[in-house]
Amino acid sequence: MTCVDIHAHIVDRQYLEQLRTHLGLEVSESADKTFLGKGGNTVAWSRPDMFEIDDRLNVMDRKHIDVRAISLSTPNVYSWGPEVQVNVAQMINDRVHEMCQAHPDRFVGLASLPLGDIDAAMKELDRSVNELDMRGIALGSNVGGKQLDDPMFEPLWERMDALAIPAFMHPMFPVNTGGMEGYELPLRVGFPFDTTLAATRLIYSGVLERHPNLALILAHTGGTLLTLIERLDNGYKIFPACREHISQPPSVYAKQLYYDTASFFDPVLEMALGFAGPNHLLFATDDPYIDADTTHVDRLNISAADKAAILGGNAARLLRL
Repeated sequence: MTCVDIHAHIVDRQYLEQLRTHLGLEVSESADKTFLGKGGNTVAWSRPDMFEIDDRLNVMDRKHIDVRAISLSTPNVYSWGPEVQVNVAQMINDRVHEMCQAHPDRFVGLASLPLGDIDAAMKELDRSVNELDMRGIALGSNVGGKQLDDPMFEPLWERMDALAIPAFMHPMFPVNTGGMEGYELPLRVGFPFDTTLAATRLIYSGVLERHPNLALILAHTGGTLLTLIERLDNGYKIFPACREHISQPPSVYAKQLYYDTASFFDPVLEMALGFAGPNHLLFATDDPYIDADTTHVDRLNISAADKAAILGGNAARLLRL
């Protein structure tokens, strides 16, 4: 059985320095960690070992993880204006490609796209797939404040539907973080909120109905989408606005989505299994930010075949391994 981690991140010094300079982030140190923050909230952080590929390979070996899909974490490339986004996306995609080329049996890449300029994003998608052998894309739950059901992104969904390659949706900070002051709440609460909001809008707007071949993977087991799905179905039954663009209840489209296991919480994983089934659940660790291994999947009371699908088979199919 091949174990494939769908949710792991590249940590790049040049990207972090450009982010620090562009956003005017404050630098603080704590033990072995470096935090980049603004307004009392962390925007990005790192440890020295995150930059060392040999260390990361050793961790994979110790945890019996064969392959990791590497993507850029929050805030992706959206903090820059559209023109600069192109340069930053090309830089980070080239770095991911180098990492994958150096260890082709251990890493595959998910491309970041400069979605502030949809035409440039389509060109970078073509380059990433055709020249860099990227196996999918990584995109945020909002793009510089724009929601993913905005009509400007329709060319992206059309292309992803036609290519039939996966899109891994990682949370961004919500557009409005009022009430989330302190306690790193934009990260702790804002992330699952924004994933839930984005997925709900993609369902209600008809994006998933129009593009049935779109393989969209939600990070952190979908945020809170699954706990709200009956509420969304009730909205479909009661309110005309909730069925204006879709012909079936939201739960039908939510079952088309894929959910990673990076909630790490047994009751949530069991809920995802019961709702979407084992073929729509993908093993994830959120490496190198979370020190997870396969134990949260191993604990599930499921068959060996279902466990093999979650730990690697589903991701191998989507990523064309």
